[in-house]
Amino acid sequence: MPELTWLSATSMASHIRRRKLSPIELVEAHLTQVERLHPKLNAFVQVDAEGARRQARAAESDLARKKRLGPLHGVPVSIKSSINVAGLRCEAGTKLRAGYVAQQDAPLVSRLRQAGAIILGTTNCAELLMAWETDNVLYGRTNNPWDLSRTPGGSSGGEAAAIASGCSAGGVGSDGGGSIRVPAHFTGICGLKPTPGRIPSTGHFPESVGPFALLGVVGPMARTVADLKTMFEVLQGLDDGDPSAAPVPIRWPGNDGMKKVRIGYFEDDGRTPVTAETRTAVQTAAGGLRSAGFQVDALCPEGLECARQLWWKFFGIAGGMLLRPMIKGHEADLSPILQEFSSRVAAEPAHTGQSLLDTWIQRDLVRTRISSQMRDCPVLLCPVASIPAFKHGERSWKIDSRIVQYLDAWSYSEWFNLLGMPAAVVPVGKSPEGLPIGVQIVARPWEEELVLGIAAEIETACGGWQRPPVA
Repeated sequence: MPELTWLSATSMASHIRRRKLSPIELVEAHLTQVERLHPKLNAFVQVDAEGARRQARAAESDLARKKRLGPLHGVPVSIKSSINVAGLRCEAGTKLRAGYVAQQDAPLVSRLRQAGAIILGTTNCAELLMAWETDNVLYGRTNNPWDLSRTPGGSSGGEAAAIASGCSAGGVGSDGGGSIRVPAHFTGICGLKPTPGRIPSTGHFPESVGPFALLGVVGPMARTVADLKTMFEVLQGLDDGDPSAAPVPIRWPGNDGMKKVRIGYFEDDGRTPVTAETRTAVQTAAGGLRSAGFQVDALCPEGLECARQLWWKFFGIAGGMLLRPMIKGHEADLSPILQEFSSRVAAEPAHTGQSLLDTWIQRDLVRTRISSQMRDCPVLLCPVASIPAFKHGERSWKIDSRIVQYLDAWSYSEWFNLLGMPAAVVPVGKSPEGLPIGVQIVARPWEEELVLGIAAEIETACGGWQRPPVA
């Protein structure tokens, strides 16, 4: 039965539709896998075993009645515990929301259910999503299935660990500065950070409003790009609760048209060094695309350093201001990681009305500047981060005799939150320790379909997901 959990989500759904696999059997296989690996990984905060079995029986009944089936019928998925799932905990990893249970599904969860997906449970995350590792005082540390001494990343680290280890066929994370993409990169799976508003963030905590609406998104995570595509189709679409929402139709590019798209790539930005294997992974992906008939040229847009600085003014300074009323008086209840973040923010001046306005204007100007450079080269290929998965608690790394600090290592992801550009991650390489290394594919706003099309080409050329050692 555990072998069933390694099928792709689309394969699971196909086997169920053809009556070669029972949703009940599939759910039991996943629950067995969770029971076996939870003590090692600590990926879930709540497993709804009885609820999943009930959903599986209903899915089996729909099969027997030959009811029209959705594209994820009977497929077990998980949800980051910062997203509302009716009846399940949505605490966002903080004692300040301990015991909070969602009263209704977020729109994206409703869409998954309508597509036939079965919700297994909710997964662990960084406290209030403010870290690139997953550890909190409520549920503790989540470990990476490739090496238990390392983090699966954050803030969607529990989601990534669950999917990579076969405890979940796929799921949903959120991303304000790399929180889908860095965990996908660290655990060797795929992830999509969409354009703000393309997939509704309604029902997420903290809310994606104000400056956070420019940065924060929810998006699919899975082991294959085909699964990302299916989940994207299910999740996308207008919702009135998302201030960034727009009625953008799905537009999958044809293969011939996609081959005419010029692709730019860069191995580093000239400021923050990356490991040699990270450079090699980008080169490998670029070479694979060339072999598939794409034109791929070196291109590193000007303005990325400005984007990094502006991102911090929104995510760090404005984000700290938004969280301060909730945190004030409860500092002793915070995890060391969030205390560290709060201290860093407190050391800088808070925004004035003028400084926030100036930051917003500069953001729009740099976004216009970089978008114009991508007019003739609408897709970029680059690293996800400076390093592969790091050991728990590490805060700096030496690369080519230079020290890379904690916040700087993820600048390769942070840019694209500030710019509002969709970006996907697909596994390509390995570190000397055997850790996975992903590559990031980026396009201009609302071009998720192009991003996923190019990601699929890279996956085909470079091999894609592999089973981690913990399995």
